[in-house]
Amino acid sequence: MTFNELVKALEQNGFKIIKEKGSIRYYGKIGWDKLIRVDYHGSKQVPTGTCHAVLKAAGLKERRER
Repeated sequence: MTFNELVKALEQNGFKIIKEKGSIRYYGKIGWDKLIRVDYHGSKQVPTGTCHAVLKAAGLKERRER
């Protein structure tokens, strides 16, 4: 999964950028009390552990296997 695909998955589930500083983006949504931090790097592959951690923090399951 690339960073672009990860961000798209977050946005499709109601998350929006709350704040951004450089390549670090924080996503949140109404009814979700924690911000999700994504160190955005475009079309690069997201390391597996990072991908699982972001999806878990967002309450999502990975829909696609590598």
